[in-house]
Amino acid sequence: MNELILAGSVVFIFGAVLLAYRLFGDTGLYAMTVTVTILANIEVLILVAAFGMEQTLGNVLFAATFLITDILSENSGKKAANRAVFLGIFASVFFALLTASWMLYAPAASDWAMPSIRAIFSTTPRLVLASMTVYAVSQLLDVWLYHKWWDFTDKKFGSHRKFLWLRNNGSTLISQLVNTVLFNLAAFAGVEGYTPSLLASIILAGYAIYVVTSLLDTPVVYLARRIHDKKAKAAL
Repeated sequence: MNELILAGSVVFIFGAVLLAYRLFGDTGLYAMTVTVTILANIEVLILVAAFGMEQTLGNVLFAATFLITDILSENSGKKAANRAVFLGIFASVFFALLTASWMLYAPAASDWAMPSIRAIFSTTPRLVLASMTVYAVSQLLDVWLYHKWWDFTDKKFGSHRKFLWLRNNGSTLISQLVNTVLFNLAAFAGVEGYTPSLLASIILAGYAIYVVTSLLDTPVVYLARRIHDKKAKAAL
């Protein structure tokens, strides 16, 4: 069942990114960046068993942020992609500060939600700090690598539009490896219950998912470029 839900979430999340771009252009992608960044910081707290491995959720949502920056890099340029990265950082900081403020309230006698809220969001500052730092490093690396591949294909083949799959996967697979290793070490190393073997399993499982999602997001980037080209032609 977990495997089916994960597969379905890939289709749903990547489809939502593409639909947001189709309906709202770059603005839709910026909105999705904020949404998936905040949700991923919550979902990453859930540990599940799927495909024979224990793994945290949130991997598909984090993968969507790489998809978004690749679409922006391809269609709108490096500046637009970096803007999405900084929006994600801003959203993470806001989310961390707001949830930390919730812990300061004294609940009413009839309150039933605060114990669960405390159990979930008391770990948020560490997770968000780890997520924000690693997110910034890996996403800026992804944008930088994407445009390095772009320059390479432009010089080698005389057109920056060729070999989209190469710059998409060549940038994403490297930056996601950095993201997976650094985030899990920063977020869970030394935390009770996260043994070295479990942590290694989570890192391997997380990167395995990133490899699959990276390959699956390539057709989405092609479709997004087609949407962009049609809109550009219609505007002429």
